[in-house]
Amino acid sequence: MSVAKVIEISASSSKGIEDAVQHGLTKTSESVKHIKGAWLNEIKVVTDAKGKVTEWRVNMRVNFVVE
Repeated sequence: MSVAKVIEISASSSKGIEDAVQHGLTKTSESVKHIKGAWLNEIKVVTDAKGKVTEWRVNMRVNFVVE
């Protein structure tokens, strides 16, 4: 039998959604082991005055197995 836990994290990137997600998961894996997956809860963009996207932000729930 195993037990899983879920945490919520936020991450950002100027490159895109996939990069923001990867950055968040990579950073999280530095302190959380056995990550099994993630759900994107929210996607947000930051824009400049002309409406150009300058940053992508994601909020996600990450699940991992507890030893």
